[in-house]
Amino acid sequence: MNAVLVAVLVMLILSLVRVHVVISLLLGAIIGGLVAGLDLMETIKIFTEGLGGSATVALSYALLGAFAIAISKTGLPRVIVDFAVKLVGKEGESRNKSLSKVLIIFVIFTISCSSQNLVPIHIAFIPILIPPLLQVFNELKIDRRAIATIITFGLKAPYILLPAGFGLLFHGIIETNMAESGLEIAMADIPKALLIPTIGMVVGLVVALIFTYRKERTYVTVQTNEEVAVTVEPVSSRAVIVAVIAIIGSLIVQVEYKSMILSALFGLAILMFSGMMNLKSAETVVTDGMKMMAFIGFVMITASGFAAVIRETGHVSLLVEQSVGLIGDNKSLAALLMLVVGLFITMGIGSSFSTIPIIATLFVPLSLAIGFSPLATIALIGTAGALGDAGSPASDSTLGPTAGLNADGQHHHIWDTCVPTFIHFNVPLIIFGWIAAMVL
Repeated sequence: MNAVLVAVLVMLILSLVRVHVVISLLLGAIIGGLVAGLDLMETIKIFTEGLGGSATVALSYALLGAFAIAISKTGLPRVIVDFAVKLVGKEGESRNKSLSKVLIIFVIFTISCSSQNLVPIHIAFIPILIPPLLQVFNELKIDRRAIATIITFGLKAPYILLPAGFGLLFHGIIETNMAESGLEIAMADIPKALLIPTIGMVVGLVVALIFTYRKERTYVTVQTNEEVAVTVEPVSSRAVIVAVIAIIGSLIVQVEYKSMILSALFGLAILMFSGMMNLKSAETVVTDGMKMMAFIGFVMITASGFAAVIRETGHVSLLVEQSVGLIGDNKSLAALLMLVVGLFITMGIGSSFSTIPIIATLFVPLSLAIGFSPLATIALIGTAGALGDAGSPASDSTLGPTAGLNADGQHHHIWDTCVPTFIHFNVPLIIFGWIAAMVL
């Protein structure tokens, strides 16, 4: 019995039956190691030594979370919310309701996409932006499933394609894990390889907005803690200006040094030395930011330990030989199977970032054996990692939108967020990821 298949199946089954993914990864690694003939303590040692593989990424996430919280406390996100509300009127009162819908959708789309690269605050903008706009959505009769697909697109597509912010982390994980699995690539090749799959996500978003969720949907206006109105307390212009300077400064550092740790640290330093944060509040901000990103960080670290055990079993090469024997030289079937495997693994884990260390261990040697080009291999690994993030009940790409849209209890996590995003993003990703593997 192949230890790699056993480990992955155990991890996946446990995750799907709602065992915490960190525990699922640990148990999967232990069982896989034992099946391969390793003793328990040897397996634990290998797993522990492998934990450091994602430590840099986890620290980057923690500091980005702190930066996101710090930016939110400057009032900049609130200024954006006020602008969005004023744009369509407090109750969606506009001479042209269609124009109001387009404007509000454009604002949410822009902010969602910016949250991954331009202003790397990830999901921190959702509880600030979305609940105050629910009454506007109700007045305009916007189907919230459309808003969920927009936000999820913004939380995924930018980091898949663009090497900035969280995209820099994602591309770095792909490069590092592919190199560890035997294939050296250039970071510059990753956007080229992932362009076609990203186009698939664009197609899915267009279908959702123009066809699937175009019709009006009625919701009951419920009073929540967030009122749709401009800020009662005036936001300090100086705080907003400093926040913008901090964002620009962090982007410059990121581009210059290719380090999210330095980038986030530099942004936090600007906010602190400008007086926007004192030492006492800085401690709270950093702690809150780490809490926000802790889940992703722990999953990524655990996934690195899991991947280390998988590689150490020696069964990866055996699995590759068996797979090549079954698939032969049928690249079309091989690409489809790899993408489906990626879908199931990511659905269980709930994080594209955490999936890459696992699938790279399997896909790199398999792709080399079948004869895929480096660009095609990048496309397969990147797409397989992205698959399942949308649609997974445990993913922050679905939990975030639901948290904002369900503030009044009228948005179902599974049927209104997970199912729509699964259909409109995972299906196109499989199709366009397969096309990329065939043409690159």
